[in-house]
Amino acid sequence: MILSISGVVLLGIIVFLFFRKDGLKASHAMVCALFGFYLAGTAIAPSITAGGASLAGMLGGIKF
Repeated sequence: MILSISGVVLLGIIVFLFFRKDGLKASHAMVCALFGFYLAGTAIAPSITAGGASLAGMLGGIKF
């Protein structure tokens, strides 16, 4: 678990720097994908899933 959390932190910092400095390139997208896979393996993944579902439900309920 410690290895996956440190991997998430490291990849999160790298993704932030890529967006901040260079824009998103193909190699950066690979790092983003790895970040997502590592994040999915942490204890916070169910909370992210529930938050995403809640946001989708809220956006789906908006009438124009």
